[in-house]
Amino acid sequence: MTQLRPSTPLLFCFGLGFSAKATARAWIAQGGRVAATMRSPKPMPDGVEALPFDPADARTLQLLQEADAILSSVPPAGDGGDADGPLDPVLAKFGDALGSLKPRWVGYLSTTGVYGDVQGAWVDENSPLQPISARSRNRQAAEEAWLSLPLPVHVFRLSGIYGPGRGPLAQVKSGTARRTIKPGHVMNRIHVEDIAGAVLASFERPSPGAVYNMADNEPAEPATVIEYAAKLLGVEPPPAQVFDPAAMTPMAASFWAEQKRVSNRKLTEELGYRLKYPTYREGLAAEL
Repeated sequence: MTQLRPSTPLLFCFGLGFSAKATARAWIAQGGRVAATMRSPKPMPDGVEALPFDPADARTLQLLQEADAILSSVPPAGDGGDADGPLDPVLAKFGDALGSLKPRWVGYLSTTGVYGDVQGAWVDENSPLQPISARSRNRQAAEEAWLSLPLPVHVFRLSGIYGPGRGPLAQVKSGTARRTIKPGHVMNRIHVEDIAGAVLASFERPSPGAVYNMADNEPAEPATVIEYAAKLLGVEPPPAQVFDPAAMTPMAASFWAEQKRVSNRKLTEELGYRLKYPTYREGLAAEL
């Protein structure tokens, strides 16, 4: 894991979901401090100071101004399917305050969904953005809004996130896993600990305006990954289901409507980050 500089740097997180929480833990483990805004009270990891999502709150504004690094994992409005449009909630509330700050580093967690469907071809950070779903179009708009700020912004486009308590193992354990068969449909994944590790690596090697794909080394069919998870747990995989978009929720159908292979070369070569879990096999085995 990257070692932070010895001045107990402060990471200010907008939102503390699965990825940001892992990043906060890694940051604290390396000697840093973390503060995070929350819309509603939730349990916080040890060492994280909870703050209201309110620019009028004195403590929130104070720590935002003191932050060495700022990380936003808050999705744009409309990610849940509502009609509020692509407005970024953080920029809507804190835009004026952010414009006057001088952090060393700023990060925004986005999605590889902004590439849209390329029918299984490889994409990298220079590939055209052609999002299909409203959620992904909103993400593209949010990326552009963050990158337009007078701040050292870095964008991370995340593939399918998994890790302890979330992903194939948890789904197989809980009986909610689906082994959908659609031959040739592959996708990348990224372990939550690699998200945290790459964020820390970027803080140590800032490159304002940079965009990084967060993806593993091996795009794989979802059914194959579910089968591997079941094998690790010593149980039978769930019954195979033929792909049928008419029987799926709109959210699930949109997931299967896109296919791409995501290159992580910029992350591993330019940033120099070495994946802890280069494929789903190492990541799932480590969870056991």
